[in-house]
Amino acid sequence: MALKKEKKTAVIKTYKEHEKDSGSPSVQIALLTERINSLSEHFKNHKRDHHSRRGLLRMVSIRRRLLEYLKKTDSKKYQDIIKKLDLRK
Repeated sequence: MALKKEKKTAVIKTYKEHEKDSGSPSVQIALLTERINSLSEHFKNHKRDHHSRRGLLRMVSIRRRLLEYLKKTDSKKYQDIIKKLDLRK
């Protein structure tokens, strides 16, 4: 399930680091989180959609790797993104 263009641009605008930023780890994590949340809603109605579940698990692992990278390189940004997206308790 892809994000709509308006939603994607809003997420990029919120998490970008500079004017032309669309690929920094924080933006990628935010976009993946939006897609994961939308797929989680999808699975409430379609419990047996195992093909999409595989894609969801892949997105979760990519987000986890990006979070590990961000934690290793810039712990301040890591803490900010965790707090903004409400990922960890």
